[in-house]
Amino acid sequence: MIAVLSDALALILPVDCAGCGVPDSVLCATCTDLIAAPRPLRHVLASGLVVHAAFDFADRPARALRTLKEEGRTSLVRPFAAALAAAARAGFPDADVLFVPMPTSAAAFRRRGHRVVEAILDRSGLPALSVLRRIRSTRDQRELGRAERARNVAGSLRARRRLDGRRVVIVDDVVTTGASVGEAARALREAGAEVAGVVCVAHTRRSGFVRDTDMNPG
Repeated sequence: MIAVLSDALALILPVDCAGCGVPDSVLCATCTDLIAAPRPLRHVLASGLVVHAAFDFADRPARALRTLKEEGRTSLVRPFAAALAAAARAGFPDADVLFVPMPTSAAAFRRRGHRVVEAILDRSGLPALSVLRRIRSTRDQRELGRAERARNVAGSLRARRRLDGRRVVIVDDVVTTGASVGEAARALREAGAEVAGVVCVAHTRRSGFVRDTDMNPG
């Protein structure tokens, strides 16, 4: 309901571009073109999980994604869903996989009024399998350092059913330290799934973070 009201108000009240702040535009032409043409990125986490992201979590894409998450501008779901699909195609071409969204916490849903990851995946056209559930509450990860994040989410997820023989890709909106997707991978493997990797809208740049073109120069 919060998200619906936010988008309705955007039609009658002055708004700024979610990506750059230009007035009177939900998403200006420049930002629309930028989000419509992602350059997929690849990063290997310390856990060994390979993450494929549509964008660096920086500049215009980061501002637009924050606006979607925290201000409920759900009209931004469509362009980010297309960007996620592009990153998935680049990272998992012709792969027989199912895409598993990170479940939205109850606290985040109460705060935002919508489920960001699930909405983006639903509009992406990728084959989805919503099988993860939270079995205990966790603190807001934004307040925590790397080690604290890992402890915070440890043992917090469980698959709703067995996934023997299924090959899956974890989906998130933003990957930072990888603690949350690492916990998701543990829960999915415990249920018998093969975790092929992670795809996300944006990834925080860290050492060792390289573009796919750099990884495959030929």
